[in-house]
Amino acid sequence: MYKENIQAAIDYIEDNLRTEITAAEAAEKAGYSVFHFYRIFQNIVGMPVMQYILRRKLLHAIHEIGSGRKKTDTVLEYGFNTYAGFYKAFVRELGYTPAEYLREFRTRQPYRINLIQEEQIMLTHRKITEILAEWGMENEPVTDVVYPESGEISNTAKYVGTDYVIKYTGNLGNVIKAISIAKALDSVGLYAPVAVQTTDGKEYVKNGELFFFLCRRVNGDRILASKVYLAEYEQKGRFIGEVIGQLDLALQQIDVPVEDTDTFAIARDWALPALREVLSAEGAFAGIDMQEMERLYYALPRQIIHRDPNPGNIIVSRDKWGFIDFELSERNVRIFDPCYAAGAILSETFEDGNEAKLERWTGILKEIMCGYDSVVHMTAEEKAAIPYMILTNQVISTAWFADKDKHRELYETNLKMTRWIIRNFDKLKL
Repeated sequence: MYKENIQAAIDYIEDNLRTEITAAEAAEKAGYSVFHFYRIFQNIVGMPVMQYILRRKLLHAIHEIGSGRKKTDTVLEYGFNTYAGFYKAFVRELGYTPAEYLREFRTRQPYRINLIQEEQIMLTHRKITEILAEWGMENEPVTDVVYPESGEISNTAKYVGTDYVIKYTGNLGNVIKAISIAKALDSVGLYAPVAVQTTDGKEYVKNGELFFFLCRRVNGDRILASKVYLAEYEQKGRFIGEVIGQLDLALQQIDVPVEDTDTFAIARDWALPALREVLSAEGAFAGIDMQEMERLYYALPRQIIHRDPNPGNIIVSRDKWGFIDFELSERNVRIFDPCYAAGAILSETFEDGNEAKLERWTGILKEIMCGYDSVVHMTAEEKAAIPYMILTNQVISTAWFADKDKHRELYETNLKMTRWIIRNFDKLKL
C-alpha cells in the first residue's frame, strides 16, 4: 500500500514539473499528512521529496537543453529564476557542470519512475558522503555514474573522486561475488575493480537495507558501441573477442560460489511464451530448429562467465585492458559472453532498415567470435551454436524489457532486433 500511495505522488510530481510543487500537494496525492509523507517518501524512494523534485526538474531541463532548446527559456520554465541558479543546483546534485554533462553524455528523455514495476535505489550525494566515512573518504567529491551512449544514470554506483567508485545494492550475495571475482582476477594479473577495505578492515558495510563496497576505478576508456563501426571495425571486433577470451580463460581458474544458470530453459519456458503473441503472426520461428538449439546448448562447455560484457564494461588504457561490473556473474555456457557482447553492440546501435550497417554488424559479430576462438579454441558445437546463442540472449532481453514502462523504447528496439535476427539467422553462422 505504501508503494502505491507514494507512486501516486510521484506521478503527480512528474506531471507538474513545470509548476511550483509543494510537499503538501504531493502528500495530499499520497493520502498522508505532510509529516508522515516526508518520512515514508524518503524511506521508499531514498531521498527527501523536495530533493527528488529538484532532481527531476534538472534532468528534464538538461534533456531539453541538449535537444536544442534555449537554456534561459528552459530553466525559467522549470522554476529556476536564473541560469546561474540552475547551474549551481545541477553541479550540487549531479557533480558535473551542465556543459560537461552535455559534452560527455548523450541526454535522454528521463523515464517515468515506476516503483511498482521496478526496484529503485536513489541515494543523495550527502548520504554517500556519510557512508564514505567508513573508508575515511568523506571529503572526496561524489559524482553520478552516467553511461555515455545511453545517457542513463546508474542507480547502483557513484564515482568518488577520480580513482574510486562506490557501489550499493540490497543483494549481499552479489556484493560478495563481485568482490571475490575481482580479487581473484587481480591475483592472476587481470585489470579488475578490486575492493578497498574500510578503516577497520571490512570489504563492505551495511547501512539500512543496503550493502556498500568501494572499488578502485579501472581507469581508461570504455569501448563505445557506436565507434566499433568506424574505421578498422574488423580489428576492433577481433580485439573485443580476444579480450573476452582472455577473461574467460582467467575465470576458468577461479573458484567462487555463483549461481548456475540455464539460459536455454529461461528462453524456452519464459521468454518465448512471453513473446509468442507479438512474433507468431508472421510465423517468426518457422525456420528455427528449436530441437537443434536445445541439443547444442546442453553440449556446450560451462564455466563462470562475466554475464554482462557489454562494450561499456570493457575498459581500455594505453597498455592494458580490464572489465568492470561482476555483480551478475554466473556459471553458464562460456560462449554466452562473446555472443552477449555482440548483441549489446547491435542493441546500442540498431537502425531498422539500415541494411548496410546491419551487414557491417554481422562482420563485427564474426570477428568477435574469431578473436574469441583464437584464445579459447571453441568446440565444433560452440561454433554451430553461435546464431542460436545470439537469438536466445535476444529473446530473453526483449521479454525482460516488455513489461517495464521505463524501457518501452528499448523494448520496441529489441523487438525489431529479434525479428531481424530471425530473418537473417543464417547470416550469423561462422
